[in-house]
Amino acid sequence: MTTPRIGIHLSTSGGVFRAAERAHQIGANTLQIFSSSPRMWRAAQLDPSHCDQMRRLRRQFDCAPLVIHTSYLVNLCSQSALVRHKSIAAFRGEIERALALGAEYLVLHPGSWRGLTREEGLARAADSIAQAADGLDLGNESSPRSDCGFRILIENTAGAEFSLGGSFEQVAALLHRLRPLVPVGACLDTCHCHVAGYDLVTAPGYEETIALIANTIGLKAVRVWHMNDAKAPRGSKLDRHQHIGQGTLGLAPFRRLLNDPRFAHCAFIAETPVDEEDDDRRNLAMMLSMVEAHPNPKQRPKPTARGR
Repeated sequence: MTTPRIGIHLSTSGGVFRAAERAHQIGANTLQIFSSSPRMWRAAQLDPSHCDQMRRLRRQFDCAPLVIHTSYLVNLCSQSALVRHKSIAAFRGEIERALALGAEYLVLHPGSWRGLTREEGLARAADSIAQAADGLDLGNESSPRSDCGFRILIENTAGAEFSLGGSFEQVAALLHRLRPLVPVGACLDTCHCHVAGYDLVTAPGYEETIALIANTIGLKAVRVWHMNDAKAPRGSKLDRHQHIGQGTLGLAPFRRLLNDPRFAHCAFIAETPVDEEDDDRRNLAMMLSMVEAHPNPKQRPKPTARGR
């Protein structure tokens, strides 16, 4: 096993490259950012010199992958023609900024299919992503763009009504539609899994959940885990993040994930609250403290179904 990639979502205040400095200062070797305001349709232009600085600092600090989270406004399966048009344009901007920064991954919530059937929502989301990426040099599924291995990652959701991605099957269905069009993968959120009803807390439940991921999404398709405890109980469908170990998940699921060789290729990134100064450092330190000595590769679990 290689050294785990453990980080946190960080502010870009003062310039996008400042996030890489902040990651290094708190001991993270990967990070996630917004490339523009997540609550505004109009995105500010990135300063090319800041993009260069981000690339340089990441090389200097060995900080990878860089994960960008798409704006919360983007809804690529909206039944509203205006919202869908604005979402496609905004998502194209997200891809362009990710490429300018040399980001490996761009995380996307597919959106709400309210007013449509789920199948119509799936088809509309896939078509919207293809439109947003049209003409851009992204590489392909077997060979993503060579300078960063760029992929669009579909994130599972908390399972709220009409929210696309509330089950592993829905994420897998969207990946299946997208693979011929763009390089893709999955981002799984521990809080979202928990409140959607999946069991990560008990040891048997954890293994059952990982088997479900293997048989739907595929383990290798999972590139990022969002490491968030939950304020709400399992199955509640309420997306409320909590500090690691202080919510209804507890520490056990995070320790299992961080030391599971089946996810050694993943980045583990917290999106925990910032209630007090240094909360980011504390949540990162909690994750780092749970990493055990590297196991013997010969003792790794056997591959599960088609996930390997």
